[in-house]
Amino acid sequence: MDDATWTLIRHNLVPMLEATVNKTLPLTAISFAIGLVIALFVALARMSKLWPLSALARIYISIIRGTPLLVQLFIIFFGLPAFGIVLEPFPAAIIAFSLNVGGYAAEIIRAAILSVAHGQWEASYSVGMNYAQALRLVILPQASRIAVPPLSNTLISLVKDTSLASTILVTELLRTAQMAAAPTFDFFALYGVAAIYYWVVCLILGFFQTHLETRLARHVAR
Repeated sequence: MDDATWTLIRHNLVPMLEATVNKTLPLTAISFAIGLVIALFVALARMSKLWPLSALARIYISIIRGTPLLVQLFIIFFGLPAFGIVLEPFPAAIIAFSLNVGGYAAEIIRAAILSVAHGQWEASYSVGMNYAQALRLVILPQASRIAVPPLSNTLISLVKDTSLASTILVTELLRTAQMAAAPTFDFFALYGVAAIYYWVVCLILGFFQTHLETRLARHVAR
């Protein structure tokens, strides 16, 4: 790379870092948190004995898992205005990513709940707990240990998926790199820097994932 390219990279290191901190990470965190709430309710609905509720959950999961995230993003941002619903890019991205996480994480949470021994439910009921109390105090804490690894992987994938928000003009990391490279067409260099930023964020999350799994393993061993 020539001096002009290195200068371009140096001038955009801070703006790209700011985009990561101010847009990419908040977009990831907010979408993941909302997605987990959606996933929990969908997982419980999927397990419900009420067939209409279970059927709706199945349909939701099937649609989310059977369609590309980019299409979901476009439907929310470009499609909803046809019905009079106009959203700004950042909220539209949050809605799309949250719904997507909800569809994938619902099956993870459902599997984790089902993996808890049925006797735990019976023991909870025997001491006077109702369904909600047994779920909150006994079942979910045990299921969370099982769900942590796959949910962590979902979070890491979400970090990378936020790059799709650039297609609806959210000025996150990739969009910032695109705009910086456009005047000189030096996309390789700035896309390379963006890739490094994504990689570093995923490495950090991977470190915390490993640490959390180790702590949970020790807790279970006791």
